[in-house]
Amino acid sequence: MTDWLARWQGNKIGWHADVVNRSLVDYLELLELTPGASVFVPLCGKSIDMVYLSEMGYSVIGVELSSVAVEQFFVDNSLQYTVSEIDGFSLYQSERIKIYSGDYFNLNVEHLSSVSAVYDRASLIALDLDLRAKYAQHLTAIIPFDARILLLTLIYPQHQMSGPPFSVSNSEVESLFSLACKYRQLHCFDDIVNEPKFRRAGVDYVESVAYLLQKGKE
Repeated sequence: MTDWLARWQGNKIGWHADVVNRSLVDYLELLELTPGASVFVPLCGKSIDMVYLSEMGYSVIGVELSSVAVEQFFVDNSLQYTVSEIDGFSLYQSERIKIYSGDYFNLNVEHLSSVSAVYDRASLIALDLDLRAKYAQHLTAIIPFDARILLLTLIYPQHQMSGPPFSVSNSEVESLFSLACKYRQLHCFDDIVNEPKFRRAGVDYVESVAYLLQKGKE
């Protein structure tokens, strides 16, 4: 995680997007959120998707290791916020958005007791193989039963470019989540035209993949 902090300190944040993710817009209704419901955004960085969720009438709970990212989020979006210390985290909070600055693995069920859904755009794919299993196990342990997850991943020839973001196959998603969640794939298509970093690296293809998961088994 030291590398992650260094990237934020050096503003080497090529994964950050300046527009709201299209898949979030397209699939938000599948999360079946009631007005005012809470959405958890793990490893949130300074994603403007959190602003979109709040503007749609939802509360947002994020977690981010880098305090630089958290502070930039509130400043960049002209959001007034307070900072307090709680459970080993620095908690940054505005009217609809609160972000725990600290280690994701230190979150527990009490922090996320109000959550109805999870939005993972670039969390799982930001982690190397050794951490992905730990991440998924912890996520499914701390979110409430029946919570839905919109999970976005990438699939590409990993030998052609080193991550992050890393390639996460369909079989790995099944292995990580199928014991705790019902899940289905929403889309899978080659999106290399919108991935200049991968084109420059000479990658043959980049598949954009979206899944809908729900904690709990029938």
